[in-house]
Amino acid sequence: MTSLERTLAVLNHRVPDRVPVALHNFLMGCRMIGADFTQALRSGEILAEAQLAAWREFGHDVIMHENGVCAEAEALGCGILYQSDYPPHVQEPAIKSLDDVDKLTIPDPANTFPLNELLKATRILVRETKGRAFVIGRADQGPMALAAALCGPEKLLLACAEEALRPKVLRLLAICSRMNIVYGEAQRRAGAPGSSIGAYGSSLISPQMYDQLEFIGDKAFCDAMRRIGCKSFVHSCGDETALLEDLVQTGADCLELDPRTDPAACKKAIQGRTSVLGMLDPSSILWRGTADDVRWHTLEMMRTMAPGGGFIVGPGCLLPADTPARSIHVIMECARTAGAYRCDGSLPWFS
Repeated sequence: MTSLERTLAVLNHRVPDRVPVALHNFLMGCRMIGADFTQALRSGEILAEAQLAAWREFGHDVIMHENGVCAEAEALGCGILYQSDYPPHVQEPAIKSLDDVDKLTIPDPANTFPLNELLKATRILVRETKGRAFVIGRADQGPMALAAALCGPEKLLLACAEEALRPKVLRLLAICSRMNIVYGEAQRRAGAPGSSIGAYGSSLISPQMYDQLEFIGDKAFCDAMRRIGCKSFVHSCGDETALLEDLVQTGADCLELDPRTDPAACKKAIQGRTSVLGMLDPSSILWRGTADDVRWHTLEMMRTMAPGGGFIVGPGCLLPADTPARSIHVIMECARTAGAYRCDGSLPWFS
């Protein structure tokens, strides 16, 4: 199988030849080619060069392409601070008050910075990998995270708690959801077979608030991607064990989760309904751990998550820029050996 075929097999609830590997590594890629983040994260050409350099070295199956969590916020008017050694962050919200929500307009991603540069990178990655990799053209942050960037997180969360302000909050979230969909559709037109948003999960809001405020937009994104033949991914940081059923109900083709979510509960929740990408610890293990630490961690996660398919192994969140290349090579070794499937979906290495 090619990497594209292998990944699609997982997303379509079939057993691949082996467990695919995904890397959330745009900062690591930039560091590998010696690029200054201030320049690289604003240039489609440099972002693509960085991802291709990593792909050629490691041979992973899934390229998770983005420039941070501020692209849509910047396109909608937020002031963004770019720094030479750190990912960008919102410096100035786009609106001062929820009364200004209707001043926001959805831009055309093809003609709006930095979305146009990210789409350029998607086109380069799809062209240069020639179908040998599955490219996720990530659609940035989901509705709640984007809304928090646009008006400020404290202001948003306080407004969410006031019933009188709920209509304005919902209006803002509807605009953010539409931005997610428009950008995801643009990523598909650029050639990406998949797109992703980052949900506000239970590490930030209660499950009740997730159901009332975030779920609607997450499901709308997944539904919209399905209509255009684009695989949908929903990323959620933290321990989402209690939120697993809600996340599955979004209709996402794949959930991006980190190791704080209980793997056994996760495997039980997703069986035949969706798939999972990630669950390796990007900081404590992949960044700071020894090769033996990485090997043990990867094998233990695969032991739980991989049988029967439905699993793409990789870091559960963004890899630090100076993650040792050794860690990634170990993950690839584990996937190619212990991750090889029998036809019935079992893994001989774990027998």
